[in-house]
Amino acid sequence: MTMIRVLIADDQPLARAGFKAVLEATGTIEVVAEAESGEQAVALSRRDDPDVVLMDVRMPGMDGIEATRRMPHQKVLILTTFGLDDYIIEALRAGASGFLLKDAPVEELVRAVRTVAAGDAQLSPAVTKRLLDQVARRLPTAVQRDTRSLVELTEREREVLRLLAVGMSNAEIAAALVVSEPTVKTHVSNVLQKLGLRDRVQAVIYAYENGVVVAGDRAYGGGR
Repeated sequence: MTMIRVLIADDQPLARAGFKAVLEATGTIEVVAEAESGEQAVALSRRDDPDVVLMDVRMPGMDGIEATRRMPHQKVLILTTFGLDDYIIEALRAGASGFLLKDAPVEELVRAVRTVAAGDAQLSPAVTKRLLDQVARRLPTAVQRDTRSLVELTEREREVLRLLAVGMSNAEIAAALVVSEPTVKTHVSNVLQKLGLRDRVQAVIYAYENGVVVAGDRAYGGGR
């Protein structure tokens, strides 16, 4: 089995030690480097090219958001707390593949690292929806909209984008649209490709910023 190589960036030594112990206890995840600042994280990511960067938001000097922005080719999993909602939207815009609460259960941390390493966004629909719904209300009213790309989507693809953006999983979208999960995966892939987005998390941000959904939308049929 191929080992997943992880870089941990957190200014607290005890936090880094805790994350390292949990991840390496799996036997399939190796912590290849530890950083105590954003600058160090960027340098080590270039040196070691980890599969996943576990990135704290607030660190001295360069913060986790700017460090993420300087890692365009890295898969970054942001560590946060509910008290830092304002930072989340910026981290996702900077290119993060997802986020995880610092006090998340051990199994959730491991699952998140594996999910991001596999090339998917960290998917926790309920948490994703709750955080983005709070932050979406603070998005600027005059966001630059990319309607030219949006019109390239078929009607079904737009609906898939909307359901994805309100926090529904592939299985839930399939049930709502009465199609198979593989069909939903194909639609999601087409949406990402046509809009030039890297993953589902960026699709959620895109949907909010381009009026596909608005803060307060819920599940299928919500907000209409």
